[in-house]
Amino acid sequence: MKSLPITRPIFHVEGQASLQQRLDSLLKRLFDLTASLAGLLVLGPFFLLIGQLIKRESPGPIFFRGPRVGRNGEVFYIWKFRTMYERPESYRGPSITASGDNRITPLGHWLRLTKINELPQLFNVLAGEMSLVGPRPEVPEIAEGWPADAKREVLSVRPGITSPASIIYRDEEAMLIGGNTMDEYLRKILPDKLRLDQLYVRNHTFLSDLDVILMTLIVLLPTVRNAPIPEARLYVGPLVHFARRIGNWFVIDSLLAFGAIATSGIIWRTGGPLELGVDVALAVGLIMALTFSLSNYILGLHRVSWRHAPPALAIDLAFSGGIATLAQVLINQFWVGEVRLPLGMLIVSGLFTFIGFTAARYRERLLLGLASRWVYHRNRFNPIGERVLIVGAGEYGQMAAWLMQKSAFASAYVILGMVDDDMYKHGMLIDGYPVLGGSRELSRIVKEKDVGLILFAISNINPRERERILAQCRKTSARVVIMPDILQILHNQIRSEQVLRPYAAD
Repeated sequence: MKSLPITRPIFHVEGQASLQQRLDSLLKRLFDLTASLAGLLVLGPFFLLIGQLIKRESPGPIFFRGPRVGRNGEVFYIWKFRTMYERPESYRGPSITASGDNRITPLGHWLRLTKINELPQLFNVLAGEMSLVGPRPEVPEIAEGWPADAKREVLSVRPGITSPASIIYRDEEAMLIGGNTMDEYLRKILPDKLRLDQLYVRNHTFLSDLDVILMTLIVLLPTVRNAPIPEARLYVGPLVHFARRIGNWFVIDSLLAFGAIATSGIIWRTGGPLELGVDVALAVGLIMALTFSLSNYILGLHRVSWRHAPPALAIDLAFSGGIATLAQVLINQFWVGEVRLPLGMLIVSGLFTFIGFTAARYRERLLLGLASRWVYHRNRFNPIGERVLIVGAGEYGQMAAWLMQKSAFASAYVILGMVDDDMYKHGMLIDGYPVLGGSRELSRIVKEKDVGLILFAISNINPRERERILAQCRKTSARVVIMPDILQILHNQIRSEQVLRPYAAD
């Protein structure tokens, strides 16, 4: 087959990768080298067989070599088993093939269906032109028409033999039916493939690449070939899922359990002799962590995002910790070895382990709580930023305080406290903020505290009382901001949907 001359790169990618990206790229390249070399050695006899079948079916070369755009826009020549007849019309047709393309040989149809025609690309992987996993390389004519942002991003990595996009569009030829194949491809398929390739570039890791390889092997099975695959499964597959949701916590829990066993052993030795070796403590810690992880999995706690978890889930952690401690007690009771640990020590170590497990999962909230308390007490004596007074100590006032804490301008404001006409709240702390008095004391509070901003956050109030309190606010020197009644807006929206639904059904 004819070869196009090597052209200049379409563009050059600039920028420096992070240390983690470099390490991940190095690990990926080492895996590519090892896997491609092993694959070529193992598949060598199979390649000879395929080559004989291709030569026997139709005259022409065994391999097809065509130009493709690689990393940083460098053009290279891809290796494939030839699947078309060696005829002039094979070169004159579109570079994208569709279902029923008469240029493809009968054997070529089977090679394309099973993706065996792609296996010679292991040569490209070995040469460093491609990777096992990466965006599929495109011909230069099509890549020239990519949007600039997609071109820059997709071509920043080596192209691959397989990718999430190639898995989803594994039956691309069957999707392209008709005479205008190229237009259909450019209009319907290419934009989504570019989107999937960009997602891959942004999110890929070594483990996610292994997941893509695994999914590629699975979709080649006839029983699942036509089954739909969730897009997210290709980026967060079983290996990534296990590593991030289970594996990481198992390692952390094992270290915490080992530390708890060691600490309780040290405490127990102060009251008497105790022969507790490192090997025994390590075994007890691993058993505790394994049982705890299994219990968490059964209860579905491995799916919890602990950064945003409610405090009530600590009860579920206590239940899992209790199961892990009970399992350790039973194992110790029927232990056939020479070393048996005191029952009291196991219970104490179980308590320490549960505290460690809980603290590790709620660590951000604990640290944030400590930091917030420190900032609050510091600001009581030396406020830094504009001083804010919240009018309303109910649920809406608490929501306003929470929103201000979470906003990008949190460091520029200091919430001094709240004002509420409920006398039972005066002097109390609501979400850590003192209720300084009622609405009739607004002028005094603003003057004494040097308040610069009043945030009005009261819902479910009659209009006359609302105007009275707002008038008190406006008499002060502070700026007044009325927080929209989001709860009332939501309530009205839900009511309107309930009213309109019966008519929409008609």
